[in-house]
Amino acid sequence: MGNPIFCLLAMAVATSAAAAAEPPLQRFEFSRVEMAVPIKIVLYAPDETTAEQAATAAFDRIHVLNGILSDYDPNSELRRLCDTAARGKAVPVSRDLWKVFHRAQEVSKQSGGAFDVTIGPLSRLWRRAIRRSVFPSDERLDEARPLVDYRLVRLDEKNRSVELLTPGMRLDLGGIAKGYAVDEALAVLNKAGITRALVDAGGDICLGDPPPGKSGWRIGVAPLQADGPPSTLLSLADVAVATSGDAWQYVEIDGTRYSHIIDPRSGMALTDHSSVTVIAPNCITADALASTVSVLGPQQGLKLIDATPGTAALIVRAPQGKVETHKSKRWEGGVKNDE
Repeated sequence: MGNPIFCLLAMAVATSAAAAAEPPLQRFEFSRVEMAVPIKIVLYAPDETTAEQAATAAFDRIHVLNGILSDYDPNSELRRLCDTAARGKAVPVSRDLWKVFHRAQEVSKQSGGAFDVTIGPLSRLWRRAIRRSVFPSDERLDEARPLVDYRLVRLDEKNRSVELLTPGMRLDLGGIAKGYAVDEALAVLNKAGITRALVDAGGDICLGDPPPGKSGWRIGVAPLQADGPPSTLLSLADVAVATSGDAWQYVEIDGTRYSHIIDPRSGMALTDHSSVTVIAPNCITADALASTVSVLGPQQGLKLIDATPGTAALIVRAPQGKVETHKSKRWEGGVKNDE
């Protein structure tokens, strides 16, 4: 029988030699516009060819998902599903669309309808309002409100099908689709052997293993004002971060600032001028919860976050022009702040 200490020493030497033989990882950065936002991928790979191939595959995955989840593209799977509203039959959907719907319905139930992908009729009205700086008419809002209710979507898990129960329903996955796409892009990179990577889709960020020699990725939390510096700097790895707010998308009408974020329950755009950042195990969750907490506000929103395992949130808002900050319990106790 051999000496176990010698065996362990030999294994350690062999492992060290193998690590030394591996080429050092290099930093590469790629960008492309997909889903109407700039997508950035930062990754560490042994060489440029490996990095380019992996990044291209990740971008291609996002492009495919846009063709499934977009409510702007009239030929997307989502839009085709909308055309079947109230026809009395469930429609089989792709695995990707099913995953997004299933997660969306979970968040809708947890939040009492503060998150709702049937918000499409209201989204259209407020998009027009932002473009034209004209408040939606009471008549149009009254027409849209009855079409917005997550309970009007029937999911059949056995057949992976979806049925829309009311004529005129329109779906909008804007509060969750990017998060799912970012998760999938990182999964593509991991499959290619790239684990030290970051995917950023307009503020929806999914993080893999940290850069070589670092404990985490340095992430700046979006400020309340569009031209301001990051409100906080974080060091994170193997989690997702999403920010929802009105720094860039809003309209002022008769002296009131209206966000692009809409409360599905009332049909009204938010007016509290806020920025909500959520950290979660995956980006589909972070994305959906950032929108949800924006709608719920600090008290109810942080209650939801504290009840959701693995999540933390920071809320910065200025409802009357005075800035206030609210943090969830895990943000206070478990998120590393590098400032």
